[in-house]
Amino acid sequence: MSTYERPFLVSGRNTVIHKQKKLDLIIINNESDPVVIVSRTGVKIFTEEVPANRVEAKERYMDIVDIGSSDVFGETKTLLFVQALNNKEYKIDYTKIGTELFIRVHQENYI
Repeated sequence: MSTYERPFLVSGRNTVIHKQKKLDLIIINNESDPVVIVSRTGVKIFTEEVPANRVEAKERYMDIVDIGSSDVFGETKTLLFVQALNNKEYKIDYTKIGTELFIRVHQENYI
């Protein structure tokens, strides 16, 4: 394992915890799914161009989180929970892409 300190933690089977204020997380689930950004203010769909690699992402103060990679969950998810730095837990339901239920607040105060 590399000594690279990741700006997030993985908890359980489907929870990502954002832990560094200075880096935003770019969450990629599947090629066909929309890319999501987790910033210190919340979670939303990422509309910009996705950084090509970790170096480019770091220059833009971001980190790429590929849900399906072996160092995160090892498989794509249909339901993902994200604990953001704004003290809210978000529910990302990939079965509801294109609706207002795709990204929504799951818990106001998770701590």
